[in-house]
Amino acid sequence: MAPQGIGPYIAAMTFADIWNGIAALIREIPQSSLLIFTVAALVGSWLSAVMVRRRVASGRLISAVSTLMLGGVLVLVVLQMSRFDPRLDVSMPELGLPEQVVAGGETRIPMARDGHFWLEAEVNGTAGAFMVDTGATLTSLSPDMATRAGLEPRDGGMPVILKTANGSVAAKLTTIETLAFGSIDARGLDAVIVPGLEGTNVIGMNLLSRLGSWRVEQNTMILVPNSADRAGSADISVQQ
Repeated sequence: MAPQGIGPYIAAMTFADIWNGIAALIREIPQSSLLIFTVAALVGSWLSAVMVRRRVASGRLISAVSTLMLGGVLVLVVLQMSRFDPRLDVSMPELGLPEQVVAGGETRIPMARDGHFWLEAEVNGTAGAFMVDTGATLTSLSPDMATRAGLEPRDGGMPVILKTANGSVAAKLTTIETLAFGSIDARGLDAVIVPGLEGTNVIGMNLLSRLGSWRVEQNTMILVPNSADRAGSADISVQQ
């Protein structure tokens, strides 16, 4: 089964969820250059405030530099978040991030016995079982699947905090070169590698929202890419 609440993290958050999320983010500081940069900017901002109050000449300069650093962090975080939604996705080719494209033909997925929609997809040519989860913001991979597909965490990104059945975890962004199933082929897709997500991978809304349409009819999920080639449609067998 997929982690509960692997969709938008802000839904139904309690104080414990917030505290656990902060703790997970703090644990990631040594492994994230962007978090280290953010902490340095915050420390610089605090020091500059103290220096300005004590009339130290360089206090205002340090304050200005810290403000610019925090502004840069904010821009990078906004750009990272914008890629999660195709209405905001600007592809950012200047940052080396590829355009996210979902193409192909109509694909039909029958409901499995557990009430979910399962399929077998190939990530960079490596097969794995995926559950289609309309409540998940991002396509998510287990560490094992990411390793087998040769995926590495993206450098410089901010960790994504997710609420799972095992508590809050810091997931790391990655880029899938190709994800294929049925008649659908996704390229350049953002995904997260989620610690503790063993035996389950999830196709989330960042892929589904790039389709022309998706719907459920008579216990069958029907995925239709933009300008789908109906002659190339495919039916996926029931995944147990």
